[in-house]
Amino acid sequence: MSDGSETSTAQPLDEKIIELLRKAKRVSVLTGAGVSAESGIPTFRGAGGIWAKYDYRKLATPAGFAEDPELVWEWYQLRQREIMKARPNRAHEAISLMERYYPEFTVITQNIDGLHHRAGNSTVLELHGNIWRMRCDRDHALMDISEPLDHIPPICQCGSILRPDVVWFGESLPTDVLDAASRSASECEVMFVVGTSAIVYPAAALPVLTKNSGGCVIEVNLEPTDVTTYADVSLRGRASEVLPELWTAVVNPESFIK
Repeated sequence: MSDGSETSTAQPLDEKIIELLRKAKRVSVLTGAGVSAESGIPTFRGAGGIWAKYDYRKLATPAGFAEDPELVWEWYQLRQREIMKARPNRAHEAISLMERYYPEFTVITQNIDGLHHRAGNSTVLELHGNIWRMRCDRDHALMDISEPLDHIPPICQCGSILRPDVVWFGESLPTDVLDAASRSASECEVMFVVGTSAIVYPAAALPVLTKNSGGCVIEVNLEPTDVTTYADVSLRGRASEVLPELWTAVVNPESFIK
């Protein structure tokens, strides 16, 4: 098993990695915006990202919500409508197949769109929340929604204004979710890191936990990231192309190993 090596799905993958993936019992997948982007959902950072067009201080902070909750909800309605048009792509589908294969399998995602659930995954830790859920900060009620609300801002039965159940700038990740993600990262034999730049903490520390615990880290991304420096394998390409081909190699090694 090489350290920090790079390969592509056009080349044979190390047989030891394939064998590890076939025999592993505990596997985790950390996903980021790159996975959702292949379903047509805009990313947040970088050129063309959402925060290049909108002011996060007005739309994604507790202060912005307190100042104008209706404006914030209008923006989330817009995003929900965009997400409703999206469909899980082949990367989501491959990750769903993985869950059926491994006895212990966890998706840890930084995405809030719910596409992993729609693809069929049941064990999903949503580090940044879910756009299809709202909550009350007064009585801590949680409510799921399936489509954009007709009337905004929504009001809780206690009389407080409900907010999207997502993590905003200046807020901490939910402790229970982060603790569960950390346990999964520390205990898994393999962690896939897919479509994330791995520069935002504490999520970026999760593959480091896997590596430091003796696990194998497999990166799938279009470009090199900080993970590349310590990943056992870095696969370059679109997740919707790389993951299905890689998964075919696991269930049918002869298709991949030369």
